[in-house]
Amino acid sequence: MKIPFLNPVAQSHSLKAELLAAVEQSIMAGQFILGPNVTGLEQEIARYSGTRFGIGVNSGSDALTLALRALEIGPGDEVITTPFTYIAPAESIHQMGARIVFADVDPRTFIMDPAAVARRITPRTRAIIPVHLFGQMAPMAELQALARQHKLAIVEDCAQAIGATQNGQPAGSQGELGCFSFYPTKNLGADGDGGMIVTQDEALSKKLRMLRVHGIERRYHHDLHGFNSRLDDLQAAILRVKLPHLTAWNQRRAALAERYNRGLAGLPLHCPQVAAGNGHVYHVYAILTAKRDALQEHLAQNGIPTLIYYPVPLHLQKVYADLGGKLGYLPVAEELSRTILPLPMYPELTDEQADYVIQIIRGFAF
Repeated sequence: MKIPFLNPVAQSHSLKAELLAAVEQSIMAGQFILGPNVTGLEQEIARYSGTRFGIGVNSGSDALTLALRALEIGPGDEVITTPFTYIAPAESIHQMGARIVFADVDPRTFIMDPAAVARRITPRTRAIIPVHLFGQMAPMAELQALARQHKLAIVEDCAQAIGATQNGQPAGSQGELGCFSFYPTKNLGADGDGGMIVTQDEALSKKLRMLRVHGIERRYHHDLHGFNSRLDDLQAAILRVKLPHLTAWNQRRAALAERYNRGLAGLPLHCPQVAAGNGHVYHVYAILTAKRDALQEHLAQNGIPTLIYYPVPLHLQKVYADLGGKLGYLPVAEELSRTILPLPMYPELTDEQADYVIQIIRGFAF
């Protein structure tokens, strides 16, 4: 049996008629950028995430960058984020001219450790970017307490966690701003790039709408140093077809995660841990094992490809060598990078396929 690690095309097949109709309608309407589907999607994502305003942008990475610009983060400021994630949060901090400060993560959940964050706060700290990694929210109550104490902003990176909750509150609703990605392999994926910023703050919403269109409120009148970061109507039309299915897709991911948990129980490896109060949406299901590389090869030989998130933590990346991060500086992130192994996870994965993955892992010589 051969099992794709990711399979976004399967989702498109299941919704083919609806997607083609939405695409045709968008094309024939002729409003290709920031059209009516963008406005509709902004309202729907804001509602889904428990916020008042949604601002569609070009990508999840741009969402983070515009969020920091809206908060007027700049040279001389410091922003704390995690080293165990995709580069986008750190990249956005750098693009503002601010200093990137990495805080280590929890070894059980892989997400930001508030105690580590507290140790990194200085008088120059302006904001925290917690990453709701793999579909699970960071510990927001503790981070909010730190933010209140030190007068910091929180920008939630929700790229992997649309639909995730914490004590009943949705991802994106807990900070000043929440940033989503619609990259094709995300839980809610477009057929290209796309992103969204959500907020409860009307003034920030207005500012972000200007920033995404070259800093203008009226055409050819530029009041802010802005960007060209607009969401296409076509992508919004596709996302609006998919959004009503998102809750069911996330529930299927959770069911598959539970199937993996049961099937892998008793083996000398660590399955994902869910923090108390969290509703996990399993963008990624990742195990930990000291024999990661050998197990990865064993799976590949049996038709099960895998992809390592993240083989080099950000503080050890060449691009951030000037920050002085050395091996041993953030030991939890470094250990995770050596031992983590994500398994196939998407709503269209069948029980039979998941059981085959379990069977092959159980046949490995730990």
